[in-house]
Amino acid sequence: MPLTNIEPQVIWKNFSKLNAVPRPSKKEERVIEFAAAFGKSLGLDTTVDAVGNVIIKKPATPGMEDRKPVILQSHLDMVCQKNGDTVFDFETQGIIMKIEGDWVKAAGTTLGADNGIGVATIMSILESKDIPHPALEALFTIDEETGMTGALGLQPGQLQGDILLNLDTEEDDAFSIGCAGGVDVTATQTYELEEGIGEAAKIVIKGLNGGHSGMDIHKGLGNANVILGRFLYLDVDDIQLIEIDGGGLRNAIPREAQAHFYCGNFEAFQANFDSLKTEIMQEFASLEPGLSIELSAADTTAQALSQEDSAKIIYTLKAIHNGVYRMSPDIEGLVETSNNLARVALKAGDLQILCLTRSSVESTKVALAEQIEAVCELAELSVNTSGDYPGWKPDPNSSILGVMKDLYTQKFGAAPIVEACHAGLECGIIGAHYPNMEMISFGPTIKGAHSPEERVSISSVQKFWDFVQDILAHIPKK
Repeated sequence: MPLTNIEPQVIWKNFSKLNAVPRPSKKEERVIEFAAAFGKSLGLDTTVDAVGNVIIKKPATPGMEDRKPVILQSHLDMVCQKNGDTVFDFETQGIIMKIEGDWVKAAGTTLGADNGIGVATIMSILESKDIPHPALEALFTIDEETGMTGALGLQPGQLQGDILLNLDTEEDDAFSIGCAGGVDVTATQTYELEEGIGEAAKIVIKGLNGGHSGMDIHKGLGNANVILGRFLYLDVDDIQLIEIDGGGLRNAIPREAQAHFYCGNFEAFQANFDSLKTEIMQEFASLEPGLSIELSAADTTAQALSQEDSAKIIYTLKAIHNGVYRMSPDIEGLVETSNNLARVALKAGDLQILCLTRSSVESTKVALAEQIEAVCELAELSVNTSGDYPGWKPDPNSSILGVMKDLYTQKFGAAPIVEACHAGLECGIIGAHYPNMEMISFGPTIKGAHSPEERVSISSVQKFWDFVQDILAHIPKK
């Protein structure tokens, strides 16, 4: 069944059009052009700012001119992850979608529902002729997933709205009123190579669920880089590393990792490997049923790092904190601070380790980032931080929150969950530019974001679409 045959048809039509356009983070030229052309085709005031954000303005419908102006905001880029056996080029191909029961999924790749459903919803409102709404500004930001440079580059005075509705939350019964800030920690080093001693081997870890490194970090899911480090540590003083290829994007929990190396005694290593494999498979039996861990002999004569340099890297992988660092003492169930050991790459003597450290409290974000830096510096790695962005402080007394809570309860017969989240929403950055703006983040139910298991609920999109229209019809007066 084509997506355009399911309800609400207007949303799936626009989502299909959007997903036909390649839109990896930092490579959004085509989707920027797509969004700008869409606004201009409707005869609406459309601008592209200096960093690539697209702003489309639509006047209030008759009778709504006295309401507070609203900004509808979503990001254009998407996380590009695929299964190891999926042949797909995110830079040239549109997403291949399919329907499974109540879910829309992609064929072996991320779906882009994060945040494409939000974009499609805004497009549908912009092109509507019968939905009452106040004056609107559609803000389509770029590069949310790998640096939030679109939100960071937004300038004060570009927007006139009093209320911002961010359509980037992934449970349809929840409103987010606060979020974590983040900082990228990067460690690098270049090593001399030498002839390898012993037997060449290869470890391959795959089949993990992966997931969002903020929203899923508390679930205890397997991190392929951490698991790989546990195996390499078995024979840390007798290993010479050749290559490591683990994980990918900073905001995705690593699903796959592999290492090539020389070990002094393959048979002895195999015995220790098998024992640890049994333990790890038991640890993750309920959470990671697809986990696969394999050790094999490798046919290679490639040069490798020295045992001493290899040990420094392995110790680093064992020592870097991964997962929840601290739970919030003030908001029950909220992860306050965490780190994702996102990417480990060693090739031809060049090492790169990428982490994303998140926190809703600036001081603990700094403390954890400094701890990771200290570990890496002990191993004589070069460390830098970048992409620092602020969190979003909750305002439980905002007028728009009161309106939305009442509407939700009346419409669906139960009160919504009001929470702060551990993801890095753009609201914190936008709020720094516009400190007096009221902001709420909400959206339809999306599962498995940032992984090839990403899927969005069809019935939830219908619920979300109806609710968005109700909100716009009940925006408070100026």
